[in-house]
Amino acid sequence: MKLLGAALLAVAGIQAAAAEDKPLWDFGLGVGAVSFADYRGADTTHVYVLPLPVFYYRGKFLKSDRKGIRGKLFSQDWIELNISANATTPVRRNAARAGMPDLRSTVEIGPSLDLHLWKSANERVTFDVRMPLRGVFTVQAPPHYIGAVFAPNASIDIKDVAGFQGWYFGALAGPLFGDHRYHDYFYTVAPQFATLQRPAYQASAGYSGAEVLVALSKRYPSFWVGAYVRHDTLAGAAFESSPLVKRDSYWAAGAGVAWIIRQSKRLVNDTDTED
Repeated sequence: MKLLGAALLAVAGIQAAAAEDKPLWDFGLGVGAVSFADYRGADTTHVYVLPLPVFYYRGKFLKSDRKGIRGKLFSQDWIELNISANATTPVRRNAARAGMPDLRSTVEIGPSLDLHLWKSANERVTFDVRMPLRGVFTVQAPPHYIGAVFAPNASIDIKDVAGFQGWYFGALAGPLFGDHRYHDYFYTVAPQFATLQRPAYQASAGYSGAEVLVALSKRYPSFWVGAYVRHDTLAGAAFESSPLVKRDSYWAAGAGVAWIIRQSKRLVNDTDTED
């Protein structure tokens, strides 16, 4: 997730930072507040105060940083194949779904082909295109496969934004797509659950809308702070006419702070992990 425009630092300063050894892993714990809709298209929004774990891992294959947890399957200067993951929260007692089964939490995982299309001379500003394709599973025993999503996006990142050392600012934007099973899980109304206000509806595969997200974060020696704002639109989505879609656009946001409570004594030289 990332944006353009920043004061750029000298190449010598960048090279010194790149050569700095870092702990193999760091672990922190804090608190965050998030506001989001029950599901994309829902007209009910909740604010949650949640524990906020922060984990950095700088292995050769597995990475964990401000971009999330990812595994490098292969890497070149301009292309990488990574592992992408995402998740949704459960939906219970939603008025639009009254009388219908609750929605379980889901986990998404799959490969992402990432293209590094441009970076500034000092590598403070980068422009990437990511193409994650993820299978989706419900969180239950045993998990149920409920389809697949494709979420290509373009992202611009700035390190040391506006000359403020250590601050990362970024934005991403892109369309979303889902197969018929995925859309069916969230937006189909089976005949037995139809009412006068909620007619039967069968969701189909295709375009799922689009998202824009901006984020700001900084890792201090002993703690981490971050915040994000996201705008989602369902205009033109394949399931836009579902009676479970109550609005076609909405905002979500979150912020948090976490303290680093333990670090690995082992140091590694790593330039790929973004603190």
